[in-house]
Amino acid sequence: MSSSPAVAEYAAFAASLADAVRPLSLGWFRRRLAVDDKADESPVTIADREVETALREKIAERYPSHGIWGEEFGKRGLDAEFVWSVDPIDGTRSFITGHPLWGTLLALLQNGQPIVGLIDIPATGERWIGVNDVAGGVREARFGQAHCATSPVTSLADATVYATSPDIFDAAQYARFERLTKAVSRRRFGGDCYAYGLLASGHIELVMEAGLQTYDYLAVAPVIEAAGGVITDWDGKPLTLTSQGQVLAAANAELHAAALACIRDA
Repeated sequence: MSSSPAVAEYAAFAASLADAVRPLSLGWFRRRLAVDDKADESPVTIADREVETALREKIAERYPSHGIWGEEFGKRGLDAEFVWSVDPIDGTRSFITGHPLWGTLLALLQNGQPIVGLIDIPATGERWIGVNDVAGGVREARFGQAHCATSPVTSLADATVYATSPDIFDAAQYARFERLTKAVSRRRFGGDCYAYGLLASGHIELVMEAGLQTYDYLAVAPVIEAAGGVITDWDGKPLTLTSQGQVLAAANAELHAAALACIRDA
């Protein structure tokens, strides 16, 4: 990648992390695993915990001054200049039911802003990585070794929208989602983080979700933005460590503005 040396180093390190933990997660995939329910009723397995432990150890060894916020083992050092966001297995429900479109999500934040994001899909061997190097003036997204770019579609009537599941919305949120689905060409459910990769590669145009945690959305933001898209909360505000988990991603600014207008509360 043609970003500054420091950011390029961080992106390469993120890729090396994903390479290192792929065998761990795949080693547990499609095996009978004990599944525990966390306080928020989301499932967790030994695979989630093993992968996050390995990621945290490698980050701490390479960059001991960096903070980490992980799904399974919490946060430390959030006041550091650089903080890693780690979701070892995004889509645990898919993982435990043998569905291949789960992923490992990694992000690096500098002063609270995501500058590197990675979506790795171990079961298919696919990977998206985005660099948002503001200081170096470079935004670059890759799918594997190739550049990727979002769709040129600017009309809601021609767009496809994805969400992980209707269950992620409460009644009021689902009503807003339905307004958008009535305005677009196609609605699809499923995919977890994979949908954001599809958006970055130009195959779909919109992703709308609610109830996400920090580690669910921080990694996808640099990928979407570097590929030419826009990703915010439902009020059009940038996603940060303190966002409330409502995400709207679009292929371009014109489509994003139209989607925001469509879902705006009356």
